[in-house]
Amino acid sequence: MKFRDYIKDKILLIVTIIIAVGTVEILLLVYDVGIIAKIYIACIIILSAGISIIAEYIKKKSYYNMLKNNLDELEEKYLISEIIKAPNFAEGKILKEVLEEVDRAMIEMVKYYKNIRRRL
Repeated sequence: MKFRDYIKDKILLIVTIIIAVGTVEILLLVYDVGIIAKIYIACIIILSAGISIIAEYIKKKSYYNMLKNNLDELEEKYLISEIIKAPNFAEGKILKEVLEEVDRAMIEMVKYYKNIRRRL
């Protein structure tokens, strides 16, 4: 996962934050707040959002890198759901559930074809 691609996915959030900062700054102009307070408030909002975005990127990047590395090392790729750890973010949990469901479906199909083969 490249940071540039991740930021492209977060563009709506970034634009929303910029609009929020702009709105707050306009309100601060109306109430005649000092320039230091305006800069401080804008910096806090932007810094908080930036730290959150970067922390989420690091968490997801490390998980998906681990997933790719585990997949590369496996001979039987379909076993990936058995060896990956449960992630601590919603998208990763959904991915793990999907992989487990695909794995269960494949096992059922193998059982089905084994039963057909035995009958012949």
